[in-house]
Amino acid sequence: MNRILIFGGTTEGRLLAEFCDKNGINAFVSVATGYGESLLHKSDCINIISGRKNAEEILSFILEKKIAMVVDATHPFAIEASKNIKEACGKAKVKYLRVLRDSEKNACNSGNCYGIYFDSVYSVIEYLNKHTDGNILITTGSKELDLYCTITNYSERCVVRVLPSEGIEERCVSLGFKHENIIAGKGPFSDSQNIRHIRQYSAAYLVTKDSGATGGFDEKIAAAQTCGTELLIIRRPAEIGVSLEEAEKIIVAENNDEQIRKEN
Repeated sequence: MNRILIFGGTTEGRLLAEFCDKNGINAFVSVATGYGESLLHKSDCINIISGRKNAEEILSFILEKKIAMVVDATHPFAIEASKNIKEACGKAKVKYLRVLRDSEKNACNSGNCYGIYFDSVYSVIEYLNKHTDGNILITTGSKELDLYCTITNYSERCVVRVLPSEGIEERCVSLGFKHENIIAGKGPFSDSQNIRHIRQYSAAYLVTKDSGATGGFDEKIAAAQTCGTELLIIRRPAEIGVSLEEAEKIIVAENNDEQIRKEN
């Protein structure tokens, strides 16, 4: 019986799915998009669910499938998704486990590295409007692209880098971004790829989220330093949770407990 539900669409979610498959642990893995689904390996142990879900839909699924534990391995900045997952788990009275992306090893978290930290996209945009006039390479994804439309002369200044999802380039153009200023590609990007994009568009500023090592954050830092580009970093929300390795141990323990209950 599938008693474990993993919310992924991230490197951590994919690795947990692969871990469950390797260890013969049945699990549901929920991803928000078809792109996220394409990154997962389908198997007898892993049942993939695709599509965004609100709290009520998650609750209904948990109750219907008699889920015993939910693992939230969504992106560090997927605040609304985590909120919905926690709310559903609370109502269903099932175990909730948040997997944190490692960031402590990066010196930037102590404020001692290259770049300027901000608490939100809004504060980054305020800074860009008040203190800058050069080209901007935006690497924070497509979800909040409409907010960047408030940057002065954004159509000329802003270059957006997004995942190659269906309809995303059309959406960028509909928001007013020039087609030639859209980079569609799958990350994480290497130092050299970041450097090429910065130099290709003469970007004086690079906007990024503190997405950790698996999100290509270190490579963006290195590229910005090499090119002398100002790095504007959106600080990740503070959270309480466990590491990927700890999550794997807890999943094994939960699965073993389930096997014992079935045998008894």
